[in-house]
Amino acid sequence: MPMNIHGWGRYPRIEADVLLPQTNSNCARILQDTPSCIPRGQGRSYGDSANATQVLQSTYFNHYIQFDASLGLLTCEAGVTIHEVLDLIVPRGWFIPVTPGSSYVSIGGAIASDVHGKNHHGSGTFSQHIIEMQMMLASGEIVTVSRAQLSDLFAATCGGMGLTGMILSATLQLMSIQSSQIEQKTMPASCLEAVCAGFEENKGSTYSVAWIDCIATGPKLGRSLLMLGEHAVTGGLDMTPQKPLNVPVDAPDLLLNQQFIQLFNTLYYQKARLSSSQQRLSYGAYFYPLDQIANWNRLYGKAGFIQYQFVLPSAAGVQGLRSILKTIAASGKGSFLAVLKAFGEHNTNYLSFPMAGYTLALDFKVSPEVIALVQRLDAMVIDMGGRIYLSKDALMSEATFKATYPQWEQFEVVRAKYGAIGKFASQQSKRLGLQ
Repeated sequence: MPMNIHGWGRYPRIEADVLLPQTNSNCARILQDTPSCIPRGQGRSYGDSANATQVLQSTYFNHYIQFDASLGLLTCEAGVTIHEVLDLIVPRGWFIPVTPGSSYVSIGGAIASDVHGKNHHGSGTFSQHIIEMQMMLASGEIVTVSRAQLSDLFAATCGGMGLTGMILSATLQLMSIQSSQIEQKTMPASCLEAVCAGFEENKGSTYSVAWIDCIATGPKLGRSLLMLGEHAVTGGLDMTPQKPLNVPVDAPDLLLNQQFIQLFNTLYYQKARLSSSQQRLSYGAYFYPLDQIANWNRLYGKAGFIQYQFVLPSAAGVQGLRSILKTIAASGKGSFLAVLKAFGEHNTNYLSFPMAGYTLALDFKVSPEVIALVQRLDAMVIDMGGRIYLSKDALMSEATFKATYPQWEQFEVVRAKYGAIGKFASQQSKRLGLQ
């Protein structure tokens, strides 16, 4: 089925033949007949990691296989979304142990991106809670993969952006909860140093994330709202789904200009600073606020946007973040959404993104000036020993990738071993110099 596809940032776009296997045998036949393709879930990665002229979409791999509600073990196919999983497990007292900022990510996509959440400092990445998974190799062979079985393939697939094979299903260890609600504590921070100190002082919190004003300058540079979260112990497991608001059309280009963003950031910070610091929220309001706005990516206009997320190691720390925020503020290309988190230690997967330090995610409307800004930021991130998140990337160069992901050569060795090279490829992988 030919169609124009793109990531959630709506940039870049490509004309693709969307292949929709319905069974394992059908998937194997498609792989046999297709020179090259990339697995694709819900299209929620931001850039071009799931873009190719032929994509192998997991739409029909959307079934539950087994759920042990006494042990919190769930086995499901890769096309099931986190949203659907939560609908099943929350009323039974379980939750996803690591979740990204959208619930509309597929389980296969969460593994391929090795997603992280607001609790990386305590719970690591999504893959660290996978017991095992079934994959289809380029040959059509189905294999079971875990940290103990075909461990090299497991380490390459988790964070491997779909470049090792088609994930068919996975078994996930869930976490027990007593309530569907979250206790949130909001702490205003007047500058970057204050919010980073807040992260350090609250390492014991289960969840932590900060909204950061990346336009503020001078003494207010990096002013933030640090939001801590804990699962409530009362309130029950009831779920009250809310119908999301909808952005029906692309916003005009003038909407998210510098003046609008500056005004919004000021009002948002002041409102939160003067409001109650303690709130009880639904899990959706805490973890997935943007899911409450359907098609929110249209706010950036027809050209789309770039989500730029980097991590700096602890050694670069606050000074590194300060330098980058100054560069962004001086560019006049402020980000409407800017999210800061503290990471724990890096895992052993070859292309997994997190490392101990701070990560900042920013949204920029696509323009030639923004592309030039991203190139400047890339150079700064390299110099500070950081890296760019592959699931958000749309612009990274081959040189930047290979300088910041030192295990890329081992990743390619594993791909060659299991016949993935030449069979699984995306716009992104070609841009980054992967075979």
